[in-house]
Amino acid sequence: MLDSTHQVIAGVVLLTVIGVAYGGRFVFTAVTARFPANDLQKSFFRAGHAHAGVLIILGLLIMVIVQANGVPEPFATISLGVLAAAILMPTGFFVSVIGQDPARPNRAIMLLWSGRAGRRPAGRRRRTHHSGNHVMNP
Repeated sequence: MLDSTHQVIAGVVLLTVIGVAYGGRFVFTAVTARFPANDLQKSFFRAGHAHAGVLIILGLLIMVIVQANGVPEPFATISLGVLAAAILMPTGFFVSVIGQDPARPNRAIMLLWSGRAGRRPAGRRRRTHHSGNHVMNP
């Protein structure tokens, strides 16, 4: 069972699904040329919408599983990083292509990478060998 704090978080997260559904309507209008958008904007709008939906559901699922299994701190709090990513990553996709006919994303793309950092498990940072190949730390 969720404690009172996590019940409120779960309720708010479930309400955001309405926003994601409404966002789907916007993406549909952009992709079907009812809203002026170039190819970069269309692809970023689709990606932002998809990430929002997936990360909200994943974050909610992780929160319930963590609470049900009594995962100790600080891991229980760190697991909420998926919900933070559900805000940061889609915002990065949408805001980075605001404007009329952008050729490339603006600096708001950093929100995308900030959200990505919140999803990466602790201790699994990339490092590069002298050969240039990326490997995961154990």
